[in-house]
Amino acid sequence: MFLYLFHGTLPEDPQLDNVYTLKDDKETLYLFEAAHPPDTSIDSRSAYQAIDSAGSLAGGFAVLNNIPVSEDGRAAFEERFLGRARRVEGMPGFSGIRVLRPLQGDTYVILTVWKDEDSFKGWQESEAYNHAHQKRDTAQGITQQRPEIFARPSFVTTYRVTSPESGRGGSC
Repeated sequence: MFLYLFHGTLPEDPQLDNVYTLKDDKETLYLFEAAHPPDTSIDSRSAYQAIDSAGSLAGGFAVLNNIPVSEDGRAAFEERFLGRARRVEGMPGFSGIRVLRPLQGDTYVILTVWKDEDSFKGWQESEAYNHAHQKRDTAQGITQQRPEIFARPSFVTTYRVTSPESGRGGSC
């Protein structure tokens, strides 16, 4: 599965159907998911391959954990996420997750979609979240064991999501 994130303007391309609109106070993103890469001239800098996925992108709130990973650290990083506990899928308000490998660049994206922001906050305050992140910043965590994996600090962005309408993406 492939996912494309476009900042600001959605390219004119008839293959871009069922596009989700993601908005925050500063920007608009357009998200398009496809089983195969479209036969198109879409800029591959906006392209990702989903190496793990569950659920649907339909929801009201999206969280993108943007994680820059060094070339040498890609295999270890992917192994870690493919071995995740998968507790997030059982949380109230959870809609979907995509672990996204960049086709260009070094920034992986862990995309989770929730019914609403309160559902995401519920996840952050849950025992399941604590279990999934229990090794973070400890001697057993990947950051301490293999600090060279990460090219730069990660950052999180959040958006309100509008599901696709007929044809092109909808808007908030």
